[in-house]
Amino acid sequence: MPPRRAGRPGPRTMWDFPADPGVARLARDLYERGAVLAAVCHGPSALVGATLSDGTPLVAGRRVAAFTDSEEHAAGAADAVPFLLQTRLEQLGAIHTGAPDWQPHVVVDGNLITGQNPASATGVAEAVVATASRRAGAAPSAPSGGRR
Repeated sequence: MPPRRAGRPGPRTMWDFPADPGVARLARDLYERGAVLAAVCHGPSALVGATLSDGTPLVAGRRVAAFTDSEEHAAGAADAVPFLLQTRLEQLGAIHTGAPDWQPHVVVDGNLITGQNPASATGVAEAVVATASRRAGAAPSAPSGGRR
């Protein structure tokens, strides 16, 4: 990850994640192998620079939640961040949904799980556990190791 830049207000993820090739590669690798990929609040900024192996944005056509433009304005931070996360995700083809400001909102789209704001953290964690449990239950059982 790049070094921290002093003097920049707002969530660090908005500066550090979008242009970090390691973050983009990790998001793509996790998503494409079917692992649960989750982010909450400004964390979905990690998805901004992520593309699939075919070059399309990871979020294109996928339902997501993230800190809304309305919340950014209400917090007085719209001019302090490098971009509005909801708008950028939508520009990349994501289908962003949101709840009223500061209310929990979680979106599950396959193995991609996102939450709108800090109030969504518990719901995202619960969705991660439920999704991972379903996937584990659906996986074929390992051979017993005994000989026939």
